[in-house]
Amino acid sequence: MPEKLIFELSQPGRRAVPMPALDVPAKPLSDIIPSKHLRQTPARLPEVGELETVRHFVRVSSMNYHIDKGFYPLGSCTMKYNPLVNETVARLDGFANVHPMQPEETLQGALYLMHELIRMLCEIVGMKTATLQPAAGAQGELTGLMMIRAYHESKGKPRKFVLIPDSAHGTNPASVVIAGYETVQIPSNREGRVDLAALREKLNDDVAALMITNPNTLGLFETQIEEISRIVHEAGALMYMDGANLNALLGLVRPGDIGFDVMHINLHKTFSTPHGGGGPGAGPVAVGSRLVDFLPVPRVVKKDERFILDYDYPKSVGKVHSFFGNFGMMVRAYAYILMHGDRGLKRISENAIINANYLLSRLASHFRLPYPGAAMHEFVVTGEKLRTFGLRTTDLAKRLLDHGVHAPTIYFPLIVREAIMIEPTETESRETLEAFAEAMIRVLKEAEENPEMVRTAPHTTPVGRLDEVKAVKELNINNFSVN
Repeated sequence: MPEKLIFELSQPGRRAVPMPALDVPAKPLSDIIPSKHLRQTPARLPEVGELETVRHFVRVSSMNYHIDKGFYPLGSCTMKYNPLVNETVARLDGFANVHPMQPEETLQGALYLMHELIRMLCEIVGMKTATLQPAAGAQGELTGLMMIRAYHESKGKPRKFVLIPDSAHGTNPASVVIAGYETVQIPSNREGRVDLAALREKLNDDVAALMITNPNTLGLFETQIEEISRIVHEAGALMYMDGANLNALLGLVRPGDIGFDVMHINLHKTFSTPHGGGGPGAGPVAVGSRLVDFLPVPRVVKKDERFILDYDYPKSVGKVHSFFGNFGMMVRAYAYILMHGDRGLKRISENAIINANYLLSRLASHFRLPYPGAAMHEFVVTGEKLRTFGLRTTDLAKRLLDHGVHAPTIYFPLIVREAIMIEPTETESRETLEAFAEAMIRVLKEAEENPEMVRTAPHTTPVGRLDEVKAVKELNINNFSVN
């Protein structure tokens, strides 16, 4: 049965919850709220009974694809399972109802948690200290680059350029420009890693930093990273690590030990906090000794057996977030780290690497691997073969939905034509990986035998294929129906 919009279910005068009689003297709204802030006409809101409301949203939610329903093989974005124990802990009254304007003496538990989370994250990544303020990885990037600029300014020269590999995440160059620098692209070599000769050519005393993801967006570890770090530092520049792929390194490699000065940590990708919807998120930034003085304020400091918020850092880049960060995400990450311990965290990365390479072995004979070699936690193949049948990678992605499988990331990284970026994460079973591989191979066969069916997919989802360009330019949810 077609599901109507909730506005179509609306009936004038219907209410879900009866309100009690007013037990205080009634006042006109204009006595409480200035007239200029009051609506001139009533808001157009649906009027629906309680049972109809509940049933509507349950029906709609069952149409949606989510991590409790199926596998998300999203490369780079890493849609991994969020343990429900994290949610339970984050909803404890002392955490859920805490307010940042409370006096410090009433916030000792929260400040202790933040202090410990910083300590644990720095131990994991090999850095001196960190800030928990940034609300996402991208804001973490900007925060790190702001500190890099402040560092160079303290040396008397802010410098002009930040070097970025051609396989970089899309937010990297945006963060560089917002921080006041210009980007210089470094090409990948035939192995899909940084071209050392090109890097040496671009390095000079106007380069502020190299901003690099490791493992990179092809799922490959930068095997020459220590040499890269050496020549970058010899040029007086700093090493920034985009921590998006830290979930491949836990217990195996500490970025601070291989020459990085600063990195952001995506709590949703590595430490299981919720991901999506634009927030609330968390992108802590950890730093080595060169950048400690420039961290945002306030910092959580232990003083005389108490925890305080310390603002006394004259070289700080200042605040980058209202108050102290998205605390609920910190609670979830803290619980996740404690739950696993050091050996458990190492197993997370080991399992992620095993899963990725197992899946790669199942698909490599069907989809070309543009940069051969063992993968870390994710890998990239190309859907170029689909062009033989008049199709593109996006058609494969749509058809996978008919097989009950969420599509992997497509068309990224940009250096691979018809890119298909796959990350199984550490939590998926062998049976799940087999089912996904079979679906990929089946769609490839369908593309050869019946390309029109693939071109017009999906056929079994609540909403069929949309005009995506039109949807972006003319968003109007009233103009489509749910089948």
